[in-house]
Amino acid sequence: MAKIYRKPHSYKRKKSILKNRFFWLGILIFIFFISVFYFVFLSSTFQVKKITLAGLRTVSADELNKLVENKLTNKILFFKTKNIFLIKSDAIKNDILNRFPEIVEVKIKKNYPASLSVAITERTGTALWCSVPEQCFQIDNEGIIFASSTDTTLIRIADQRNEKQLSLGKKVIEKDILAKIINQIYPLLNTELKIPLQEFIYAADDKFIAQTSENWQIYFNLQDDINWQMTKLKAVLADKIPPDQRKNLDYIEVRFGNFAPYKYK
Repeated sequence: MAKIYRKPHSYKRKKSILKNRFFWLGILIFIFFISVFYFVFLSSTFQVKKITLAGLRTVSADELNKLVENKLTNKILFFKTKNIFLIKSDAIKNDILNRFPEIVEVKIKKNYPASLSVAITERTGTALWCSVPEQCFQIDNEGIIFASSTDTTLIRIADQRNEKQLSLGKKVIEKDILAKIINQIYPLLNTELKIPLQEFIYAADDKFIAQTSENWQIYFNLQDDINWQMTKLKAVLADKIPPDQRKNLDYIEVRFGNFAPYKYK
């Protein structure tokens, strides 16, 4: 019987991965991205080292700086970093506005590679807003209370409509209503008519009282036309009440109709 000869099977040796150029190319690309990642996010080059504050008048620089400093740290993978690229400016702004009701605006600028500028605008007090029981705050032209105060140089408005505790940063009066008091009633009484004022009293939505230093009152309605009410007041003072008789007045009523009735004590 004839023998069958089989061709020996040949095995091709596998090429070592260490001799594969794509392997080394991948390694190089990996190292490159790791290096870039470290340089951009973890190296000291882009870590915020300086915070510059501007616009402060009454706000504590130490407190503001501490708040900003605490918001700089972020976590990336397993590392904590103050990387300038990761800073969330909007979050810092919101925290500042919530923490400091006396601040009305915040602008944050990233100064690459490693510093931060924080510019604030503080509210300006236009009047002293006092509630019942006695609790006085500065109020800005937007109608927002922002700081406890006893500043006697500001126009005093005593709110007798409720006895609720007030919270800083809250609006207590509408902007247009406040403007009537600050820009219309006060200048006309104090400057034009030379009536010395002690305070204003917000007795009800339709009854706003100017309390004079001569111990008599004028009743206004802030919901109605202030110019017409002032016209009636000027007319009655000019035609009916001599200056030397003002000290004997109890009140002048200018809220209703075309007349300004008055009453002596």
